[in-house]
Amino acid sequence: MKVIRKIIEIDEGLCNGCGQCADACSEGAIRIIDGKARLVAEKYCDGLGVCIGECPAGAIKILEREADEFDAEAVEDYLKMQGTSQESSKTNMQTGGPSTLNRGSRSSGKDKESEKGKVQTGPASSYLTNWPVQIRLVPAAAPFLKDAHLLVAADCTTLAAEDFHRDFLKGKAVMIGCPKFDDPAPYINKFTDIFKHDGIRKVTALVMEVPCCQGLPMIIKKGMELAGKDIPLIQIVISTKGKVISRKKV
Repeated sequence: MKVIRKIIEIDEGLCNGCGQCADACSEGAIRIIDGKARLVAEKYCDGLGVCIGECPAGAIKILEREADEFDAEAVEDYLKMQGTSQESSKTNMQTGGPSTLNRGSRSSGKDKESEKGKVQTGPASSYLTNWPVQIRLVPAAAPFLKDAHLLVAADCTTLAAEDFHRDFLKGKAVMIGCPKFDDPAPYINKFTDIFKHDGIRKVTALVMEVPCCQGLPMIIKKGMELAGKDIPLIQIVISTKGKVISRKKV
């Protein structure tokens, strides 16, 4: 059945055949054929666009057009035919693909011995538990958003903060973006959908001290307003030297 919906389009002229998009697609909708990434069948593509963030050549985009309706059952059958176990298929479809698997089992910082035999506390390798992380790419109904404490971080804070993972990311789902370079309207729409349906418990907005960052908390508040929700929102401001210079309830 044909419907109007979002679906990926691959520019073969830009595609370099690296295969990263195929690896990222949990539905198996993309395969490398004759050295180029190709959409196997429209019904296998869910239109979420996780593959876009994995393409180094910028060869993939999302269009809204008439296409075969996404068929989850057909995807599962297809993956079985490709030799993928049923349990693995279900896990990937629930989380959005191999690149979105929950990474909560990663090392969260263990003691290690120095050369002199003394115990030192090692830095956390990662507290990231969700993927994708870009605001534009995160599906509003992503499983990791359910009942989450949501960290919405301006892009630059992930580099500026002295220990972003340990001090801000631990125990939270994260979305990152730039309120200066991105159009705020899609952000507002995305947050509105998230706040309406995902039961977000709390939001932390992490921004830089520079003026271009200050619109992010307002975008989040607008999303809450349109969703008819009053969710606790904490704003943390980071200096260009990586220090916390303010923390307040918005």
